[in-house]
Amino acid sequence: MSLGAAARERRLTARTDPADFRSGVHRYRDPRFDTIAVKVFPGEHYVTAVDEMLVTVLGSCVSACIRDPYAGVGGMNHFMLPESGGGGADCPDWGAASSGMRYGNVAMERLINDILTRGGLRHRLEIKVFGGGNVLKGNSDIGHRNATFVEDYLAAEGLPTAASHLRGKLPRRVHYFPQTGRVMLLELRRTEDKAVVEQETRYQSKLRSDPVAGSVELF
Repeated sequence: MSLGAAARERRLTARTDPADFRSGVHRYRDPRFDTIAVKVFPGEHYVTAVDEMLVTVLGSCVSACIRDPYAGVGGMNHFMLPESGGGGADCPDWGAASSGMRYGNVAMERLINDILTRGGLRHRLEIKVFGGGNVLKGNSDIGHRNATFVEDYLAAEGLPTAASHLRGKLPRRVHYFPQTGRVMLLELRRTEDKAVVEQETRYQSKLRSDPVAGSVELF
């Protein structure tokens, strides 16, 4: 069976998997793209093996869009380092890094592990990263620290980046199609970023009070 035929067979099988239609997922039909879309909010990640579009809006946060094109599975995360995060991003022992770095580590590993457990292989991963703009008042570099973290994490783990659009000062809207790897990115005007800043400010406050999640094994 050819690579393309095998991938199509896996996608057809995946469409009947009730796990892809679990409750709590922010799914809707997007008439502009004539497709099913899934919103990924701060602190979330989502993995799919069906033909749907993943959407998120990023200010200071970062999203990694990762897929295995052969397995036909991919997903997106959306995370921010806690404000207290410090150095240690270049340390390959992520469990020994600061609490902020370990938070980002867990966000990345949860996404990667979910792809691997659904048939993906580490050496086939196609990785694209976006976000990390400095948009929050009073935290002039938190967006850029998020961008540096994801770059350092991928370098330390030996995972190449296929594309990136990081840092800057404007929020971004990202549309990701895991089945093809296509990304549509729009930088938002300053007049459109109020809701993004409010959402990320609430998320940042939550991070200050929540403990770092437990360790996740990367395999």
